Amino acid sequence: MSIRRRVSTVTETSSPSTSGAAAASIVAAPRPELVSELVRPLQLDGSAHLAALAGMIALALLGGVLVARNRYEDPSARADETEPTREEFVTDQELVRQLLEDNGGRMKQSKIVDSVDWSKAKVSRLLADLEDDGQITKLRLGRENLVCLPGHEPTASKSPEQPTDD
Repeated sequence: MSIRRRVSTVTETSSPSTSGAAAASIVAAPRPELVSELVRPLQLDGSAHLAALAGMIALALLGGVLVARNRYEDPSARADETEPTREEFVTDQELVRQLLEDNGGRMKQSKIVDSVDWSKAKVSRLLADLEDDGQITKLRLGRENLVCLPGHEPTASKSPEQPTDD
């Protein structure tokens, strides 16, 4: 039952009454043409309920899809993502040695700095420690250092007293 029907019913039922309160309600009741204009925005004919119902159904479907995807997803795919890689357990010295081996046994120090996420100072200290341990050789080339693994030094850098490995 719409609001307009309720207003007209109230005015019809109260008109035969002779009491003063009923007469006041009849006079106070708005005219039917004004009621239809005022009530029109309030009359939604259930479209708001349908929109809310459609929204709830859409959310339920989306939730169902997400639950199904998580439940039936391959568990081995998730295990691979959380499993640590070998690179996480490599020391800094091992990483530099591996980098040198991957680049033919020689690299400029600036290229090493570009290849890792460390500062120039850390790379310099690390290379100095490796050189002290005899694991690498650093050769000065102008303003740069050439870092070499043992046995990968250029032949021109060796002194005449050192035997060549030819």
